[in-house]
Amino acid sequence: MPRYRLTIEYDGGPFTGWQSQAGGTSVQDLLERAVAIINGAPSMVYGAGRTDAGVHALAQVAHVDLAKSWDPFKLRNALNGNMRERPVSVLEVEEVPDDFHARFSATRRYYLYRILNRRSPPALDRGKVWWLPVDLDSDGMHEAAQHLVGKHDFTTFRAAQCQANSPVKTLDHFEVARYGELIEVRADARSFLHNQVRSMVGSLRLVGEGKWSPRDMKRALDAADRTACGPVAPPYGLYLLRVGYNSVEK
Repeated sequence: MPRYRLTIEYDGGPFTGWQSQAGGTSVQDLLERAVAIINGAPSMVYGAGRTDAGVHALAQVAHVDLAKSWDPFKLRNALNGNMRERPVSVLEVEEVPDDFHARFSATRRYYLYRILNRRSPPALDRGKVWWLPVDLDSDGMHEAAQHLVGKHDFTTFRAAQCQANSPVKTLDHFEVARYGELIEVRADARSFLHNQVRSMVGSLRLVGEGKWSPRDMKRALDAADRTACGPVAPPYGLYLLRVGYNSVEK
């Protein structure tokens, strides 16, 4: 059975997240329905990252095995045609070797969190940014973020329902930059704990508002205690930017 790699963009707002679960439609559910129509039989779609409900993706990666070979261009168009009413789009399709796995072959995940920092609420970006009308110190937020870079026990920034075997992760980059009214927080690592990025961004907000000093971020990390975390940032400001594989994407 030929295997295909899919690069997917989606608005996470209407979905229960990437992964199939009871009580709603996930992005995975929608893709698997689209695949079943053209494949003539069900086939599981495996994603690189299990984004939560409300989280968006600019380049999620998935793979699927099909019953017959398809021209990638035609397969992309067929899948999009079967999902035209929903905010999910297959951007690229590529046939890949059988040993490629969207999740386990991935070497890096890149995330972006967008904060709109102005007095007026968003109109065009409603549901796509976290609106914070209080002036934020983005430089202080960036300074605080550097305390989290490296290999640490991230228990403080780990959701209670996280299923990872260990809270120890290596955060390769964690940066905060202001572009006018927009503050962008970027993080990349081989893998993340459940709610880790949103938890870290929620704590950065406290630094931006002057309620925490940058050094308080280090104290929260060292506490290795979930109660030391600030309020978790909402999902709709978070985007899975892209996924890296081997030496092709760094």
